[in-house]
Amino acid sequence: MRHGIANKKLNRTSEHRKALLKNMLNSLIMYEQIKTTLPKAKFLKPEAEKIITLGKKDNLHNTKMLVSQLQDIKSANKVKKTLSKRYEKRSGGYTRIIKAGFRYGDNAPMAIIEFVDRDVEAKRVDKKKKDPVKEADKKEKDKKITA
Repeated sequence: MRHGIANKKLNRTSEHRKALLKNMLNSLIMYEQIKTTLPKAKFLKPEAEKIITLGKKDNLHNTKMLVSQLQDIKSANKVKKTLSKRYEKRSGGYTRIIKAGFRYGDNAPMAIIEFVDRDVEAKRVDKKKKDPVKEADKKEKDKKITA
């Protein structure tokens, strides 16, 4: 019988599963949209909802709980400052899962998990802007090497 067994194991040890969840939560908070397999997205969704709800209650204990669960102060600050303000009138349902076909290599079902009313510019947080001067210098060096 399967009594009292809450969530999927995802073919990982408990420590690996916890690390996977933490990393996926931090990525979801930072970029507000991630692409992963469908079972992982379904595993992540209730945890992301709990994190947003925890961030909406503004007290010291909840802030410490956020930092403890996410292990990243930037993510915890984003939850407290931006996401909790964005969803203060909403009482649940902060994320959505969109099925995205199947992966080429192993035919695994893929999904996109994202925040409802997400910031589209959050996808480009880490991307560095190209400097036109450096690009021109790089092209000149390539021409000299090939010539």
